[in-house]
Order: sequence, then C-alpha cells, then structure tokens
Amino acid sequence: MELPQIDNYKDLFLHDIPLLDVRAPVEYGQGAFPQAMNLPLMNDEERQAVGICYKEQGQEQAISLGHELVSGDIKETRVDDWNEFTHQHPGGALYCFRGGMRSKICQQWIYDETGVAYPRVKGGYKALRRYLLDELESVSQQMQFMVLCGRTGVGKTLLLNLLENKIDLEGIFQHRGSAFGRRTVCQPGQIDIENKLSIELLKFRSQHLTQLVLEDEAMNIGSRRLPESIVVKMRQSPLVMLEISLKERIDNVVDEYVCKDLAENQALLGEESGFDAWADNLQASLDKIHKRLGGLRYRNLKSILLNAIQTQRTTGELDNHEAWIRPLLTDYYDPMYDYQLDKKSERVVFRGNEAEVLQYLNEQVINDQHDQVFS
Repeated sequence: MELPQIDNYKDLFLHDIPLLDVRAPVEYGQGAFPQAMNLPLMNDEERQAVGICYKEQGQEQAISLGHELVSGDIKETRVDDWNEFTHQHPGGALYCFRGGMRSKICQQWIYDETGVAYPRVKGGYKALRRYLLDELESVSQQMQFMVLCGRTGVGKTLLLNLLENKIDLEGIFQHRGSAFGRRTVCQPGQIDIENKLSIELLKFRSQHLTQLVLEDEAMNIGSRRLPESIVVKMRQSPLVMLEISLKERIDNVVDEYVCKDLAENQALLGEESGFDAWADNLQASLDKIHKRLGGLRYRNLKSILLNAIQTQRTTGELDNHEAWIRPLLTDYYDPMYDYQLDKKSERVVFRGNEAEVLQYLNEQVINDQHDQVFS
C-alpha cells in the first residue's frame, strides 16, 4: 500500500499543523519549526553509527544496521511515542530530513501498528525550510513596513504590543537589542528565528494585509542577525517616531531592566540566586560598552550602579538607579541615536507621544484594509 504524502507547505504553516519530526536530536537542535515535536527514529549515536556504516559498507548494510539498532523494546517504545502523537494530533504529519527512508519507515511502522495512514511531508524538512526561505524573501517584498523608532526607553515595544498588525522582532529573537537586552532564556537558533519570522509574515499576507509595523532594529539583535531581505526593506521604509519625556524614559528603563528583569530571574532561580544573577547581568551589560563610554565615565557609572544594586539589595529602594540610568541615556545612548536619526530623518513621516502614534498607526491599518476591500 502506498502511504500518503502531502506537499501543501503553505497550509501546514498557516494552520499550525502539528508536525512529528523523526530526525535525530542533533538535527532538530540545528533548526526546526514552531509546531514540530522531535520523536526521533534514531538517537544521535545510532544515526552516527549508521552514517559511518553507509560510507564504509554501502546503503544495504547501513539499512540493516539501522533495523538492528532500532529493534525489540527500543522500537516498541518509539512506535508507542509516535502512536501517542498521532492519536493526540490526528490532523498532523511527519517528516525526516528529505522525506525519504526514515520518514517512510516511521510511517509504515505506525500503519502496521495502528492501521492509521499518517501522512509524511514530501521532501521533508529540507523542502519545508526551502519553502520558508523563499517565502521570507517574496513576502517581505510584498509587504509594506512602518518602522517604529524612538530613543532608548521611550517604550517602543510596549506600544508595539498594543497593535495587531505588527511583528515583534525582539519577541522572536528573545533579546531586546541593546547591550542590556539579554533575557533569562537563551536566544533561539538563527534557523529557528528565520522560520518563525517567515511563518508570521506568511500569516499576515494570507489575511491580505500589506501594512506591518516593526520596531527599528540594528542588523544584529543580540547574537542573531536579521535576514537580509528584512534589513533592506526596513532601510527603505517610513519611520514613525515615538517621543516622551526623559523622566518617563527613565521610569520605563527602571521598570523593564530593574523590576521586570529581576522578577524574571527570581522566578527562574529563586529570590537570592535570582537577585545575584540579575545583578551580575546588569554589571556585565555595562562592561560590554566600557570602551565606548571611556574609562572615566565607565568607572563613575559602574560605581553608581554598584551602589544602586547594593541599596536595592538591603532596603528594596529603587530610586538610586536613576543616577546611572539618566547619564547613560543622555550622554551615551541619545547622542548615538541622534547621529543615526540624522542620516535618515527624511524618512520620518510622523512624530508624537504614545496616544498620537498609536492613533496614527491604527489609522494606517484601517486605510490598508479599506484599500484591500476596494482594490
């Protein structure tokens, strides 16, 4: 019996179809899809042994070794795991790297055990990845971006989260983009980021929206990079500038990098260890820019920062943080931001406070939807 294959890659991603990834864990770790679960046919050691056998003795011997390694209780356990997945996700599909031998074997074993003809993805992971890369290129060209910009601490991400037609790049990258932007969780891999970003763009395009809002970002966010097609598009897109007072910016920085970051660390590590981890990260973030700050300014800020941390540790008082945040914003981040903005000021199409910018961006969406209906 010829078991089914599917190749409607678009529907798989648009509808978040559950995917059973039967590649080895090391392959899965190098790149996967948001809706995929890894239940491998072979673990890393078994896959390596089969690969060596294939090179030295050929395909037939490699297949024989694979069946020998995955047999008996091991085979039974893995088939049980697949059966549980197919029972929980009857509308899903499975894949290996190229949609070949491994996924065919898994598909056949599932069928032999349950009678369920669970579909496999034609072309496997490689075809799905190629599809998303092509879509990332084409969809980013079809969409129009509005780039939300503003000085450090104006609350761009907070405003962005009030919009529906937005891509939260910092959320996808799990990093806030600056030297102080590291989160408690590790950044996803580059491939995982590209896959998720492509899927989000694909979903917006399927809704016939052409206007999306993104936060102004550098080419690199943390240790990961934006796809070239997105960078090029953003550099050509109109800018909407969010402006608030310096005091409000300082309050935002305290809330984000002191209160929320500390709470994240303590939720993960416990009260004392979480405080230590948060304090270490804050100091390490300042250390990253010590050369650009200059020796004297860096030492002064480091001393003030250490004092603020110690005061908070002993009394819970937060007010001392303003003493290092204010000069860091006005003497370091603002001049750097103003220099960059000056080179692209002709692209600024609107300036305003949070309410004004929010109203403006929402009006752009309404106009976009109107244009789509009557086009």
